[in-house]
Amino acid sequence: MSEDKVSPTPDGFVIRDNWSDLRQFRPMPDIDFERLDRYRKGRLRAAMRKADVAMCVLVSPITIRYAVDYNSYPLFQSHIPVTYLFLPLDGPITLHQGTVGHRSSADRSRTGRPMSFFEGGNELAEGARLFADDIVGFLSEIGATNRKVAVEYVNPSLTQALLQRGLEVIDAVDIVEGARVIKSEDEIACMRWACAVAEHGIARMQEAMGPGVTEAQLWGILNYTNLANHGGWHEGRMLASGPRINPWLQEATQRVIEPGDLIGFDTDMVGPFGYFCDISRTFYYGKERPTPRQRQLYRYAYDELQTNIKLIRPGVSMRDLQESAWPVPEEFRAQAYSCLIHGVGMCDEYPQVKPSFHGPVAYDATLEAGMVICVESYIGAVGERDGVKLEEQLLVTFDGYELMSNYAFDERLLD
Repeated sequence: MSEDKVSPTPDGFVIRDNWSDLRQFRPMPDIDFERLDRYRKGRLRAAMRKADVAMCVLVSPITIRYAVDYNSYPLFQSHIPVTYLFLPLDGPITLHQGTVGHRSSADRSRTGRPMSFFEGGNELAEGARLFADDIVGFLSEIGATNRKVAVEYVNPSLTQALLQRGLEVIDAVDIVEGARVIKSEDEIACMRWACAVAEHGIARMQEAMGPGVTEAQLWGILNYTNLANHGGWHEGRMLASGPRINPWLQEATQRVIEPGDLIGFDTDMVGPFGYFCDISRTFYYGKERPTPRQRQLYRYAYDELQTNIKLIRPGVSMRDLQESAWPVPEEFRAQAYSCLIHGVGMCDEYPQVKPSFHGPVAYDATLEAGMVICVESYIGAVGERDGVKLEEQLLVTFDGYELMSNYAFDERLLD
């Protein structure tokens, strides 16, 4: 069965779906999940050792998945935290309040304390006191004399309770972000598969552009493809067309695609195995030739992308990247994309480099082999109808870079 010739059957888009599962057309990569798990725990504990902390308290669903491969109701957890993880430098990794039936690689599971108003209501202060007791008891159990604890995204009442027990509390965010920045061979394989799934969906989106099709319907094809391949969610519904493509960051609506429209999208996709695919393309819809201005905008965005990609190599500093970046013409600066590059892994990650006209680089760091980054461009002038969004995802290698995204650009707009 040829991937190019398969399309949704007219009498059953889902029930008789013969196209969405990418495994029909190409083998999944060979991923050693036990090795992947050991690598991620090792990275976290090495970062903890460097920060001289006894333990981390992890709350973000993405960080918990990175640490112990636990993935239950992640979007719910992101705004109503219920589950949390005790990750000690030495000792048993303990998952609290885990959902029954969902596996993890934690050493053990225990009940937990309320961490949100939804769970604790007016008893949050008492829950925080008991939570602090749990931390002190855990440190005693593992024989830790170090009283320094790193905590991720929690209520001030929890931090206050820990301080009242004589513990030193620091942010865990920089520890986990630093741990996640260098990807293993297995992580890279996961990300390649996520990109392949996204591009499988993009191809169907492009085929589906036609009379009467809405932005939301197009976006739904990408979302469905991700779910059909056991992927997660999209950080936003970043698809806009016609007059809604400028300015950027407008999410998909029920607007019907019209001839002559530019259609731009950004996948922002948590794909299979929890790894991200973050690429953007802009297509032209219609039988007539794109306008000279549409082609000019596309060429600008394409040139920005290609120029900045060529800067990517290990050892280059974030400040050098900013200073050497493609010079965005003045007319596009007010609506230029918020960053030139950013890291990516299980979501958008450190580092991030903004264009110089958006401010200085926030940290003194360099690119390293094993990072995965995205290079971005948005070109659209204030008050105009059209704009162009493009983005590539790539791996920083020992001698430069390797593209992870391979979807073709629109040749009619590059003409």
